[in-house]
Amino acid sequence: MNTSSRRVLSVFTLTMITIGSVDSIRNLPSTALFGSSLVFFFLLAAIFFLIPSALISAELSSSWPEQGGVYVWVKRAFGSHAGYLAIWFQWVENIIWYPTILSFIAATLAYLINPHLAEQPAFLVAVILITFWGITFVNFYGMKMSAWVSTFCSISGLILPMTLIISLGVIWVVGGHHLQINFSKETMMPHLHSASVWVSLTGIMLSFCGMEIATVHARDVKNPRKAFPRALFLSATFILVTLIFGSLAIAIVLPYSKISLTAGIMQAFSAFFQAYHLTWLIPVVGVLLIFGGLGGVNNWLIAPTKGLLVAAHDNHLPTIFTKENRHYAPVALLVGQAIVVTILSLFFLFLPTVNESYWLLNALASQLYMFMYILMFAAGIYLRFKYPEKERPYKIPGGNWGMVIVGSMGIIACILTVIVGFFPPANLHIHDKAHYVILLSVTLVIMSSPPLVSAFLKKLRSKN
Repeated sequence: MNTSSRRVLSVFTLTMITIGSVDSIRNLPSTALFGSSLVFFFLLAAIFFLIPSALISAELSSSWPEQGGVYVWVKRAFGSHAGYLAIWFQWVENIIWYPTILSFIAATLAYLINPHLAEQPAFLVAVILITFWGITFVNFYGMKMSAWVSTFCSISGLILPMTLIISLGVIWVVGGHHLQINFSKETMMPHLHSASVWVSLTGIMLSFCGMEIATVHARDVKNPRKAFPRALFLSATFILVTLIFGSLAIAIVLPYSKISLTAGIMQAFSAFFQAYHLTWLIPVVGVLLIFGGLGGVNNWLIAPTKGLLVAAHDNHLPTIFTKENRHYAPVALLVGQAIVVTILSLFFLFLPTVNESYWLLNALASQLYMFMYILMFAAGIYLRFKYPEKERPYKIPGGNWGMVIVGSMGIIACILTVIVGFFPPANLHIHDKAHYVILLSVTLVIMSSPPLVSAFLKKLRSKN
């Protein structure tokens, strides 16, 4: 196979893929719930999670620029089974996450047709399934087509509306309009003793997940050793700035009690446009937001699947899942993934409210992803000592202690996120919290078990 013909991704394309994967206008309503204190929590999460994940991803991707991303790094550190566990967490987290981003697309579409449809689970499920299978089909045509879709959607559906809502927020403040939040010293510094404050940190941590996602495309990247660090640093800066100011824009225009986790973006745009007599722009923005959601799904649909493909070639999955078509698309994994998402999406039909199901899936996704990040951060530390002479085109400053400090900060942030995920936010009004915790715990165990069961069975077979 001529690998040079596959290298179709530039620094710009990688940056667009990373921004489109991580930076999400969909997450702004959940982080807007912080009010003016969101700046503190975004900076806290950036220091302890976003920056460490970007730095470690940059070092590992430039040192081991191989197809597979986190699977390769954890495998080199702790062995093949640990690598499979890491890529499984990344993949299954996405399986949980897909219905949430797709429900955002459905809610936005409902807002354009009939806002009441956004609270109808049957409508959400129908849109989720049609959209997901459609994007799966697009990815059958390979990385070049997928990258084009990602770039187009990132620019039109993320950067443009994100810039617009931030600009509207600035104009709102400068114009002297009534603000739903205060920017006093007391309100900007949160009450850290309040459990509800830390619970909401889950939303911010999840909004920063995915800095490593583009690294699975190593075979498709031009000069990966230089491209990955540049793309990651550009992406991290853009993501932090836009998420902070985008969340503030929603918080200043919408009352806390009125913010919907699924339709909050359209609520905010509607409030701005009605005030400025620009309601004719609402459908235009709705279409752009749908493009942005589609781009996010497209990025996440193919990247973890390609990492799982490498694990399949290492015999962690049945050989049928190694099948690729002439466009190098992992068709068997893509179809299998779509089937699982179809089953999981029916989840929306059985929980009492859309907001409750939306948050439960968010909490579950963030916890599973934190497990992967714990393995990734630990691998970054261990590999620095295991391969001290390895050429590292990008290296975290401060020697081995620099890596230990950065990796440890990331691990601490991940553990905290897993713990607080078991406590639902007070504004969801979940009456049976024990049922919530049990449901979350059981689902977490079920979703984590396949790699562990597989490793146990392999060990039994090797003894026999």
